[in-house]
Amino acid sequence: MDMNEIKEIFFQECEEQLAELESGLLKMNDGDRDPETVNAVFRAVHSIKGGAGAFGLDDLVAFAHVFETTLDCVRSNKLEPGPEVMKVMLKSADVLADLVTASRDGGGVDASRSSGLVKELEALANGEMPASSAAPVVAPKPAAPAPVAAAPSNDSGFEPIPFTFEGFGGDEEEASVATFDVTFKPRRELYSKGNESALLLRDLSRLGEMSINCNMDELPSLDDLDPEAAYFHWTIQIKAEKGEEAIRQVFEFAEWDCDLDIKLREPEATAAAEELPMIPVPFDLSALDDGSDAPEETVAAAVEAADTASNVLKMAASAAKPEKKESPAAAAAAAAAAAAQANNAAGQTIRVDLDRVDRLINLVGELVINQAMLSQSVIENDATGTSAVNMGLEELQQLTREIQDSVMAIRAQPVKPVFQRMSRIVREVADMVGKSIRLVTEGENTEVDKTVIDKLAEPLTHMIRNAVDHGIESPEKRAAAGKEPEGTIKLTAKHRSGRIVIELVDDGAGINRERVRQKAIDNELIAADANLTDEEIDNLIFAPGFSTADKISDISGRGVGMDVVKRSIQALGGRISITSRPGHGSVFTMSLPLTLAVLDGMVVTVAGQTLVVPLTAIVETLQPEARNIHSFGANQRLISIRDSFCPLVDVGRILNFRGTQANPVEGVALLVESEGGGQRALMVDAIQGQRQVVIKSLEANYTHVPGIAAATILGDGRVALILDVDAVVAASRGQSLRQEMSLAVAG
Repeated sequence: MDMNEIKEIFFQECEEQLAELESGLLKMNDGDRDPETVNAVFRAVHSIKGGAGAFGLDDLVAFAHVFETTLDCVRSNKLEPGPEVMKVMLKSADVLADLVTASRDGGGVDASRSSGLVKELEALANGEMPASSAAPVVAPKPAAPAPVAAAPSNDSGFEPIPFTFEGFGGDEEEASVATFDVTFKPRRELYSKGNESALLLRDLSRLGEMSINCNMDELPSLDDLDPEAAYFHWTIQIKAEKGEEAIRQVFEFAEWDCDLDIKLREPEATAAAEELPMIPVPFDLSALDDGSDAPEETVAAAVEAADTASNVLKMAASAAKPEKKESPAAAAAAAAAAAAQANNAAGQTIRVDLDRVDRLINLVGELVINQAMLSQSVIENDATGTSAVNMGLEELQQLTREIQDSVMAIRAQPVKPVFQRMSRIVREVADMVGKSIRLVTEGENTEVDKTVIDKLAEPLTHMIRNAVDHGIESPEKRAAAGKEPEGTIKLTAKHRSGRIVIELVDDGAGINRERVRQKAIDNELIAADANLTDEEIDNLIFAPGFSTADKISDISGRGVGMDVVKRSIQALGGRISITSRPGHGSVFTMSLPLTLAVLDGMVVTVAGQTLVVPLTAIVETLQPEARNIHSFGANQRLISIRDSFCPLVDVGRILNFRGTQANPVEGVALLVESEGGGQRALMVDAIQGQRQVVIKSLEANYTHVPGIAAATILGDGRVALILDVDAVVAASRGQSLRQEMSLAVAG
């Protein structure tokens, strides 16, 4: 593994640490004061800083160091994480993420913003209030006198925090520096959890003058080397001004994975020891100090001299593969030990390139199609269906389904990363428009296909920005309306009927329907005398080019936001709807498929055309009887189902497959349930059977077709269209598919 691969792994781990950091800070912002939450936040920043130091990413190290110092004040109860403090912390997490991205992809970050946050973090660590705070947030502490000397700053704008111990001892002489003997012996668990001995020793060297010796007496021969074991240990003599507690804090997150012994050396022993020759350090730990100007080669050499040396030996042992005869008993013991270690390891994972997973999913899709074609051929040639080939095909079908389910489970991921990204957008946009807004999330662990997650970020971003800019009122208007000055946006995700439903709720002013209607008339989207329901007026905001903004801004107002949202959701095979209560807020509901690869469907025929209806939308199938069919209005019909009436929708008429309505008694009714539309009975001509079909996008290969979600290939090689149940139901309620098509073309 070369350095570039190691660096790529570091950035992948940074993404995980940043997610942990964001999650912990949001919990703290909501009032969570659990020490473990604070420690998790501190560990995330500390881990990023440690890895960045090994690769010489000085700007990232410098900012993380200041951030970590302030978090340490919170961890030690010197700093109360009040609202103003958490505001600085959340902004710092955003800048830290930008620095990680810049280090990985190149480019830079806003220097004024990062340097400003550095000063705010330093002020908090020094016991000063943030500029916008009106009350102290730091526990009282003695006023610190002027520092003896200030360390020079580096190019990143990082200034080390000056401190002095003067004034704490009254008129006594300067406190003596205690000398400690430290024995540090890592266990194998320390390395398996990603800790590095060299970085721990580097942090220890900051406490004072230190002498160190690496003991390699336990290092076996290459033939007997266990690649997962830890053979080195260190004996250290350090003159620490802060005492034993400061030394233990260095090993705080690794103490349970190592043998650590700290002893205070008596003055006489110290004096005698100073006369003895000290074994020199085989590398210069000062070169690893944060913000140093040491070249990258020096940093890499320092790390290799301590910790990486053992890893090199481990890789050499694995590569050498020495021929060594082992007794059966020894082999059994080794196997048992390996099994025990595997059982003790929690949550083992493996990183796989997403392209490989995509290729596997595509192959499984082709396997499903070929299995369906083979089954179709056998059925046509085996009328009895009892041949050995037919029975074998049934087993193949079951195995194919299990493979498909397993492969799709690999791609299933929680929506948490997308939801966490929205938190930053809310903070940044709220600051730009001068509003106080809190984002509440629920159902973050709801899983969905990664393809859906990747394409969900853009429409959600549009909606969040729109909710902050237009939905939530200013604090003054909210106070005048009797609301809390701080607005709330709630983002939830849940599974429903084989789909994922995401809701975005705000407690703002709701939609001003009069203004929306007038804007639509001015833009010639509707006629001046059009008679529209409240729901139809609300949905005008999805029309291309529609905007109620008085002026164009960097946030919204160009009339493309909500149109883009609708197109993006439709491209995912989903639907979006809106409900609003003036003065109380709005609710945007998105219904999306759990996967974009396969689905279970009912194959039906309508006016000579073959369609597939998603099985998750079907409640039951019915054979209509004449006595249960009732007319309603000029063209509407109802079907009586168990003492209740349900609208009957002719799919062939809605999709313009035929010009007149078919006779319901001659067809089959599919009772379906859609998002926001309640139940409808879809009338089709006949049911061919249930199939598992592979989804082929019409959007990518042709264009968006209203009423049709996607297409598929049947077992006989024919192309069948997958019905968009929500769109058909919406059309049955008076929303014309032809009008939707014209709007789509206009966009």
